[in-house]
Amino acid sequence: MTEKTGPSEPQAEAELTEEEVSEQKAVRLGKRDRLIASGVGAYPVVLPITTTIAETRARFGDLEADAATGETVGLAGRVVHLRNTGKLCFAALQSGDGSRIQAMVSLAEVGEDSLEEWKDLVDLGDHLFVSGEVISSKRGELSVLVGQWQIAAKAIRPLPNLHSELSEETRMRQRYLDLIVRPAARENVKSRAAVNASLRQTFASHDYIEVETPMLQTMHGGASARPFVTHSNAFDTELYLRIAPELFLKRAVVGGLERVFEINRNFRNEGADSTHSPEFAMLEAYQAYGNYNQMAELTQELVQNAALAVAGSHVVTWADGTEYDLGGEWAWLSMYDSLSEAAGVEITPQSSQAELQAMADKLELEVQHATAGKLVEELWEHFVKGSLERPTFVSDFPVETSPLVREHRSKPGVVEKWDLYVRGFELATGYSELVDPVIQRERFVAQAVLAAKGDVEAMRLDEEFLTALEHGMPPSGGMGMGIDRLLMAITGLGIRETILFPLVK
Repeated sequence: MTEKTGPSEPQAEAELTEEEVSEQKAVRLGKRDRLIASGVGAYPVVLPITTTIAETRARFGDLEADAATGETVGLAGRVVHLRNTGKLCFAALQSGDGSRIQAMVSLAEVGEDSLEEWKDLVDLGDHLFVSGEVISSKRGELSVLVGQWQIAAKAIRPLPNLHSELSEETRMRQRYLDLIVRPAARENVKSRAAVNASLRQTFASHDYIEVETPMLQTMHGGASARPFVTHSNAFDTELYLRIAPELFLKRAVVGGLERVFEINRNFRNEGADSTHSPEFAMLEAYQAYGNYNQMAELTQELVQNAALAVAGSHVVTWADGTEYDLGGEWAWLSMYDSLSEAAGVEITPQSSQAELQAMADKLELEVQHATAGKLVEELWEHFVKGSLERPTFVSDFPVETSPLVREHRSKPGVVEKWDLYVRGFELATGYSELVDPVIQRERFVAQAVLAAKGDVEAMRLDEEFLTALEHGMPPSGGMGMGIDRLLMAITGLGIRETILFPLVK
């Protein structure tokens, strides 16, 4: 079938100037007016739909060529191809899941008036209801031999060219067009839904409770990040979009909810690139009487189960065709040991800031608001991060860069924390949580000093959270993982492709 290219639809929108699009809109608006004037309407409320395109294909998909079923159906879809001839017209109807079926409109079945109205009123992009017998064309195309038809929703703008790829700009800004014309876009949405369902199932199997915490907060905390700031007229106060749910989830643990998790949105007023978005989906979970080792086991299970839900295997196939193995037991790597080996010089938690700064200067690494801990992490990213292809837990982080984490039980100067790297980017992080309110206050004070020196990512001293800790929080493990990045690890896509409606300028 070929697309209709008559006077009312000279070419697809992707090839049109703004003036030409306006001309097509004017033509289609005229058709809308005629539909309304006729009493039929251009946007009916109710249609006699009896089935879906997908269900019809499932029932009759094996029908032989040039065969009839005797079954009458009423179904609807968007017109994505259109070909009008003298006494027989064809349209391909597409449902939201991408299923398609052919509608055949013949003079013998609908009569001259209805056929002429079809030719005059139906355009590419319209939502259309058809009713008729399910048949197979002489070429074997599953079809509905139309007895009745009706515009279900008149499209005022033409579709983009279905035979050409949309530009990335169009796909990001007008995702609805991407969903209409590109099957992969619809599959990405389904994959994300499958991942979220899998995560919830895995947590349920471990007796976790899903909770919700505030996204508008009077004090931002739970991560080192620059927040978005807004103002509440009702309370006449400054509020922050949350950068992490951590401090409220820990309050829940204090209150006796010993295993909790949340999947929700976080907001960080920072740069955007192939792995970062100012608005992103985040998973965080906390387990009383757990630690960072148990949270690593849980995280591996969460990721591997999500891969199974999407790909049916721990070996996933990325968008570019590359296979990536998320299976097996994942490796562990010490930050200080791996950095020392890669840099060719021993670096320990006791290495001085001056020594580390000299190394950074030699490599021309710029570190804002540098401390010994920040320098170690920047040097590690320079020397080691890029080499991590297989899933790897990186542990032994500096105390000063991890203000919410318990100090390591046997290694002075580091904390019980890991970051999980997959495909060379950070996917998740896990802690043995700091539950001592006295030490937590000291850490917050140290962060406040950094904030006073201009570090906009430093945490603030949160008295309400400290008050909760003072009521006693049990030893706990915690973990956080970006949902968008989990989709990146499974599909091989960039972050903006994994988000249904990404933020663009």
